[in-house]
Amino acid sequence: MSVAIRENPWLMLLLGYMFVSIFWSDIPFVSFKRWTREFIVLVMSFVIATEPEPRRAIKSIIVRMIYILIPLSYVLIRYFPAYGRQYNRWDGTVMWIGAATQKNGLGVLCVFAVFFLIWSFMERRKGSGIPVSRYHACLEAIVLFLALYLMGGPGHNLSYSATSNAALLLGVSTYIGISWFRNKGVLIGPFALTVIVALIAAYGTVTPFLGKLSLVDVSSVFQRDSTLTGRNDLWAILVPLQMQRPLWGYGFGGFWNTAIIQHADANEAHNGYLDLLLNIGFVGYIFFIIVLLSFCRTAQRMIIDNFDWGILFVCFLLMAVVHNISESTCVVFTGKMLVPVLILSVSSNYRSLKQ
Repeated sequence: MSVAIRENPWLMLLLGYMFVSIFWSDIPFVSFKRWTREFIVLVMSFVIATEPEPRRAIKSIIVRMIYILIPLSYVLIRYFPAYGRQYNRWDGTVMWIGAATQKNGLGVLCVFAVFFLIWSFMERRKGSGIPVSRYHACLEAIVLFLALYLMGGPGHNLSYSATSNAALLLGVSTYIGISWFRNKGVLIGPFALTVIVALIAAYGTVTPFLGKLSLVDVSSVFQRDSTLTGRNDLWAILVPLQMQRPLWGYGFGGFWNTAIIQHADANEAHNGYLDLLLNIGFVGYIFFIIVLLSFCRTAQRMIIDNFDWGILFVCFLLMAVVHNISESTCVVFTGKMLVPVLILSVSSNYRSLKQ
């Protein structure tokens, strides 16, 4: 455990800064409880890293989560709509939430499941994965179909969860691209991955301040307007509030559900980078970006050590930073798409030190 902590100094520094920021939060006790949740996620990552075979443990956890939550989501939506569906408060439009807490949460779960099942199938096809029976393969195909079906929403169309679809498209394209380059004898370098992640994070950070997608606006591709379903109105409220405390923020977990934003009908910024700035300010944001960039170094080491797990790490990381542009999915450790990246990084660092 101690070696894993020493190998992740920026993670520990970010966690420490988040704790210190509680002291200037308007709701310190609530902020402390939310910080404790982040701390538990990091501790559990270290616990998984101490397993004799960390990657096998990670795969087991992910598979069990997918096999339980995807069918459960379908059952709740189909047979228990009071628990599996929500309705828009303004126009009454039905939204599927399944085993998640809201529509976008279900989208993240489905993206995670679809990509992991595709990756698992390709790993076995190349002979590097553990062989499974025909019945197991059929079960995977059924769960994959259910996940794709749930991503379509009530209208059964690809534009239902636009952000999730964009992230999945990026993940699959990245997988195909890196695999093709590897067959040509070329591996992605740490500098290239670092630059890509840094540019995506910068793009996502600038977006709410401009109130729209700059340079490359792909909203029309996913049948969305340039306002990103009204996100620009929310950002117009939140950005001035962030500028009131630009360096230190409002304290970790101390911005939402307070009188500060009682005039904004939301509980997240729909942009994870803005959420970070609101909660832990520019100082904490810098620590978070450094952590993301340190993941790039770990990803390169994983690709050399085990290509299949390395490419899984890279794709998850890129999907997370892209998804974070229009959804708050990477708000430090408990971010929906950042948890697997964190676990993979910690376990990889611990594994390399043991060797």
